[in-house]
Amino acid sequence: MALTKLERRIRIKKRIRKHVLGTAKRPRLSVFRSNKQIDAQLIDDVNGVTLTAISSSSKKAKGTKSEIAKEVGKLLAEKAIKNGIESCAFDRNGFLYHGRVKALAEGAREGGLKF
Repeated sequence: MALTKLERRIRIKKRIRKHVLGTAKRPRLSVFRSNKQIDAQLIDDVNGVTLTAISSSSKKAKGTKSEIAKEVGKLLAEKAIKNGIESCAFDRNGFLYHGRVKALAEGAREGGLKF
């Protein structure tokens, strides 16, 4: 029996999370993409704490979904640098590195985050 899209994404997510771990010095940048919004968090997995989070729903930006995702990435990088975080591990959360996920990553790199 074939897997549904959600089951496939969760299987890929588990495979990625075996290797990607966030610490206080180098947190994990976790991305969640829905049909309308995109969310990003910097997570310290050792202590189980979200250090910084941002969502496209909190920012009333105009433009295409990819442009909004890029802006969210830049804003997340600004918040992270204010908190003293310069590098992170990228967790695409089972989504393909394409489209909005890629735009968010590029925006975060332009904002100053290294990963």
